[in-house]
Amino acid sequence: MEVASSGSCVHGAGSDAVSRCPHQCRPVPPPPPPSPSPSPPPPWPLSPPSPPRRGRITPGRPPIPTTSSPNPTPSDLSQTVDSLSLIPDDDDPHRRNPIPDPASAPANPTPSPAAPPAPRPKLLHLSFNQDHTCFAAGTSHGFRIYNCEPFREIFRRDFGAGGGIGVAEMLFRCNILALVGGGPAPQYAPTKVMIWDDHQSRCIGDLTFRAEVRSVRLRRDRIVVVLEQTVFVYNFADMKPLHQIETIANPKGLCVVSQTAGSLVLVCPGLQKGQVRIEHYASKRTKFIMAHDSRIACFALSQDGKFLATASTKGTLIRVFNAVDGTLLKEMRRGADRAEIYSLAFSSTAQWLAVSSDKGTVHVFGLKVNSRSTGNDASGSASNSSSAVISSNSSLSFIRGVLPKYFSSEWSVAQYHLREGSPYIVAFGHEKNTVVILGMDGSFYRCQFDQVTGGEMTQLEYHNFLESQAS
Repeated sequence: MEVASSGSCVHGAGSDAVSRCPHQCRPVPPPPPPSPSPSPPPPWPLSPPSPPRRGRITPGRPPIPTTSSPNPTPSDLSQTVDSLSLIPDDDDPHRRNPIPDPASAPANPTPSPAAPPAPRPKLLHLSFNQDHTCFAAGTSHGFRIYNCEPFREIFRRDFGAGGGIGVAEMLFRCNILALVGGGPAPQYAPTKVMIWDDHQSRCIGDLTFRAEVRSVRLRRDRIVVVLEQTVFVYNFADMKPLHQIETIANPKGLCVVSQTAGSLVLVCPGLQKGQVRIEHYASKRTKFIMAHDSRIACFALSQDGKFLATASTKGTLIRVFNAVDGTLLKEMRRGADRAEIYSLAFSSTAQWLAVSSDKGTVHVFGLKVNSRSTGNDASGSASNSSSAVISSNSSLSFIRGVLPKYFSSEWSVAQYHLREGSPYIVAFGHEKNTVVILGMDGSFYRCQFDQVTGGEMTQLEYHNFLESQAS
């Protein structure tokens, strides 16, 4: 109802005739007397109201309502989770900066001191994908994905200072990764495996355990989770458990799987020192190999699951076995001194084997194994296989029983020398006779070796991937 000045109505009826107004208006009461020395009200609004900050939503748990949020917590989380990223809004590089309100700016702004540079993230994890075309780096702030040839950073996901990723396992070149929290401030609990879909920028599933997760291996049809003394195998489609394997203490999370479709071969430590266990799921067979007298330090499986390379904590000998029947095919010597073996890698054709250790040298060995020895005939023994290998070296065959193994073992064809002290992992590149080396100091090397003359490898390129930027 509209009203006019005090004592009259908007329809022209005076104060003495308000009761006769056909619109039944009421007189407006006189305004109250002004208060002494009034202070002018400040302009409103001083600045546009800022929306409440939205925290991370853990998949499978309802968001925690905050008192600062005017909106009630939705009962259906599907819409909220689909619309939110695990990256905080302030850290989203694609977020448009808001235009400041002129009314909120001070008249004489004082220059604020320059913010200190953000601390460099600490590298917590390195791993190649299944075909060695990419690698993942878990840091104290998140994770990053890189391409090997040509080298470039593909993308990164930074969760902030409290977003440590201790395991980042890729699935070939697709958008699915397995993440495990790590470092002093983990992004996720170290007892959880989070399945991350980078197209949606969120986790789409998780597996929770009672002990810390040491490593994760992925296939297109399986998820393998390694704990200190247990290996779990899950179906990828519905994440249902398929198999559980007990192992000896395995703090490094040693485990490898083949990548040939339809034929899963899994290798993990056995229940004894120096023993490896090979699971052939297609034929439902289990094979145990006493590979070394000392504890197993590292092993690798060829992509087709036919060859297995092992190294012990002593680190002087590398042995190659037939993964089907367990026979010893080849024995190679890295050196005479003890060393910690960081990684072993077969080439795609299993013609070469690369080894990295704490001695700062990457070795490449030639593998001239007989493909017929990978059949199902288990009649050969390790000693017979060793004799066959040495008999191929005619210069040593006549004194095989006289010379010690130091002289009869085969030595590397090519080498590349690095800085000692930093752990390195190695893989073969897709260009012929090339090797890719990754260091926990952020170094990326791509080298080439001459398969005829051997000797020191030639460095093709070097990068510090922690200082690179996403393309």
